[in-house]
Amino acid sequence: MKFNRRIEQVVGSTTLAITAKAKELKAQGFDVVNFAAGEPDFDTPDSIKKAAIKAINDGLTKYTPSSGIIELRKSIAAKFKRDNNLEYAPNQIVVSCGAKHSIYNVILCLVDDGDEVIVPSPYWVSYPEMIKIAGGVPKYIKTTASTGFKLSAQQLSDAVTSKTKLLILNSPSNPTGMVYSKAELQAIADVCVKNNIYVISDEIYEELIYDTTEYTSIASLGKEIYNLTITVNGVSKAYAMTGWRIGYAAGSKEIMEVVQKLQDHSTSNPTTISQYATLQALNEPKEITKGMRDEFRKRRDLIYNLFLDCPKVKCIKPEGAFYLFVDFSAVGDSEKIAKAILEEKYVAAIPGDSFGAPGFIRMSFSTSQERITEGVKRIKEWISKK
Repeated sequence: MKFNRRIEQVVGSTTLAITAKAKELKAQGFDVVNFAAGEPDFDTPDSIKKAAIKAINDGLTKYTPSSGIIELRKSIAAKFKRDNNLEYAPNQIVVSCGAKHSIYNVILCLVDDGDEVIVPSPYWVSYPEMIKIAGGVPKYIKTTASTGFKLSAQQLSDAVTSKTKLLILNSPSNPTGMVYSKAELQAIADVCVKNNIYVISDEIYEELIYDTTEYTSIASLGKEIYNLTITVNGVSKAYAMTGWRIGYAAGSKEIMEVVQKLQDHSTSNPTTISQYATLQALNEPKEITKGMRDEFRKRRDLIYNLFLDCPKVKCIKPEGAFYLFVDFSAVGDSEKIAKAILEEKYVAAIPGDSFGAPGFIRMSFSTSQERITEGVKRIKEWISKK
């Protein structure tokens, strides 16, 4: 059977496949340590769940405007001003079915056939596939551990061609956990402004930063880069709301009107009940996420220190998110290793091939300290027999 040519070139998600396999093994009774998960293992805070229940009981279960209820868009605008020094009006914001959906919408609206989209590597698995679906061409720029897995302004400048349309930035990063500094972002912004390159700034892990209180949104670095940037965020990671499926994007009115038009004819509004839960989340004191962030910091330190003692592998300490990106290239093929440790040691992790970094394996520390210790112990045992 013949399918759409753009869909035929899309690669399936290894992350979802390995996560599904891990769940299958666990259901069969095996003691699986899950380092594959891309979601917090904490429960959604009670106050947020109660807001959703209240919305149901109050009959708030009908359609809303495609871009989201006005109360929520006002709260998102207030969040941007408070946390990111960004001024967005409610009509510059579109609420979607997760930050992934927000990014997909923006790519479909901005990228045309043959347009090049710059993607720093390692990258989140879905960026290239979204670009391909839009008819664009992913242009990868390799970064390394020696530079903290960060794209430099010089690398960006060297990669620009007449076909360059868009740059995708993710800070804190999935899979590396790196965070761009204000100076690094300013240098990148200067290149984008000079070459009229749009930027999707994926800031979904913003609340999960461990060694500094400084966080910079690239759109806050001047009017010119503000006009070129679409800032994407959501509540999945910060509030442990992955299944609620709420993300949002903000940008120039011209761009966001087109994004809304696309959403009008695809999903329409994101789930109404989830919107009211998100409204509660964004109006909670910032302390509501502190306990989760503090626990993630402890887990980050634990898994990093455990892998420092692991023979044949290397890693750098992540500054944010909840992933440790480990270099297994001295051990062997990362896809084969990930398959082997799952089948032989019941430890689930994602090979770096999915992120454009063969030889690496992504370890999520979104599990308890006890499970982290057990999982790394099993991996060390597996390596010792190689």
